[in-house]
Amino acid sequence: MDTVTRGQLGVCYFPEHWDAADWPSDAEEMRALGIDFVRIGEFSWGVTEPDPGTINLDWLQDILDLLHSHDIKVVLCTPTATPPKWLVDTMPDMLATGRDGRQRGFGSRRHYSFAHMGYRRECARITRIIAAQFGQHPAVIGWQTDNEYGCHDTTLSYSPVDLAGFRDWLAQRYQSVERLNRAWGNVFWSMQYRHFDEVELPNQTVTEANPAHWLDFYRFTSQMVAEFNK
Repeated sequence: MDTVTRGQLGVCYFPEHWDAADWPSDAEEMRALGIDFVRIGEFSWGVTEPDPGTINLDWLQDILDLLHSHDIKVVLCTPTATPPKWLVDTMPDMLATGRDGRQRGFGSRRHYSFAHMGYRRECARITRIIAAQFGQHPAVIGWQTDNEYGCHDTTLSYSPVDLAGFRDWLAQRYQSVERLNRAWGNVFWSMQYRHFDEVELPNQTVTEANPAHWLDFYRFTSQMVAEFNK
């Protein structure tokens, strides 16, 4: 294989998984292997905020200082792909719902709906805390927002939160339910709506839902992801 030159090689690193006593040897080994960049922090909310309002940034300060001392650059991630259990228990309706109508549970990652405004606020809060502390740290050369949008079939959600958001989005897009009915061709199969609050999500129909219904739901979802990322 071609020789990798300095400035080309980076890895994911999860220091919170290991004893802090091991970090110096990790950094030394990475430098010896020619690693110049690491990405850290994307799954660390439970370490950074183990209880509501209890912020622990000491570990992150220590690892950033250590990596900087070894001339290793860092892409620092927001920890928002892994909301901790206490947060889920505080806002259980933030959990996403699958196409089968079942609410997804805690115990993995990406267990949230992009449309949940309370979760968005919590993400903004923890991100601001981390950014305020480390935005000017000399090791940090960039940021990653969240982690792997859409991984594990987590872009689309069919929860009550998503339904309410979708109805509001449709009302803003079409302004009147008559315009929605015309745009969707709802005269077919007597699918006309009288009010936006009559619109359901397209995932539980007997056969395939109206393609225009699906298209607008995809548009709504795309907007939710884009807004969340901002």
